[in-house]
Amino acid sequence: MKGTDVTGLTVELDDLHRHYGDVRALDGLTLHLEPGELVALLGPSGCGKTTALRILAGLDIATSGEVRVGGKDLTRVPANKRDMGMVFQAYSLFPHLTVVDNVAFGLKLRGRGGAERRRRAHEMLELVGLSEHASRYPRQLSGGQQQRVALARALAIEPSVLLLDEPLSALDAKVRVQLRDEIRRIQLDVGTTTLFVTHDQEEALAVADRVGVMSDGRLEQLATPAALYSSPATPFVGAFVGLSNRIPASVSAGTATVLGQPIPVLPGSAADTGVALVRPEAVSVAASESGAATVVAVSFRGPVSQVTVDIEGTLVIAQVASGIALALEPGQRVSVSVDPAPVLVVAD
Repeated sequence: MKGTDVTGLTVELDDLHRHYGDVRALDGLTLHLEPGELVALLGPSGCGKTTALRILAGLDIATSGEVRVGGKDLTRVPANKRDMGMVFQAYSLFPHLTVVDNVAFGLKLRGRGGAERRRRAHEMLELVGLSEHASRYPRQLSGGQQQRVALARALAIEPSVLLLDEPLSALDAKVRVQLRDEIRRIQLDVGTTTLFVTHDQEEALAVADRVGVMSDGRLEQLATPAALYSSPATPFVGAFVGLSNRIPASVSAGTATVLGQPIPVLPGSAADTGVALVRPEAVSVAASESGAATVVAVSFRGPVSQVTVDIEGTLVIAQVASGIALALEPGQRVSVSVDPAPVLVVAD
């Protein structure tokens, strides 16, 4: 869901390759962002997501492929001519400048007058909720506040594209969640096309219009957060995004038999036998003396809890309401069922 006043431009990365000797950091990456869209690139270390962002920023050069923004070819345009705002994991603020002067720095480089710089800087500080800290220095701010200043500085120049490279990794968990939500609010308000690189799944799913999962320099799947989670297109995505049980399954005519139940399979599933990737929230347990499973452990997680059961040597995790979970105990017999939502069956 985008803001009503979208000002962003299209971003097109077409068939990007980046080789470092024998290492293929990018191996044919194609990624298109719509105007005003926030796309998160998600994947493990070394998957190529930061390389893609650096090539878009002009900080690295592709071995082959094209970069276009708003229809213009920027493949060989230097970084300082690309009109992009960037926020790094490290705040990279100037310690000798006040907050307002840090925010105005990019405008000064662009030759804007003093009055215009101050007006724009104060507008951006108000946007990120730091107006009252304008005269302070970075050392007088918390980590979350410093990252807000870095975001304000990136937005002050009214960039055509906003690039966020693991911007929340250095913050503690509570601040990370707060600032994550703030970044999304501000991005929707401003309408700047944004590429957000992260290794944090929850972060990507929470802020993005679409999430691209990368592995070995390739884009495995690009989809909305809900579609990515519920309908993984490849075994890698199914295993990497979220927690999945691996339950033995047999497949016939587009239907998998999982724990004795018929369940539709997703495209790309194995054709005969394998393991079904089943989300813990799709598993239900109920006390039953004649049940085929045995409770191994119960882990309290607040409103919902995890129940681990053993079904003939296969450990299965169910995520259920704590009221149900806390009524169970290790060694107790239970019955287990699986929601009939389609699953991906992969080779064992």
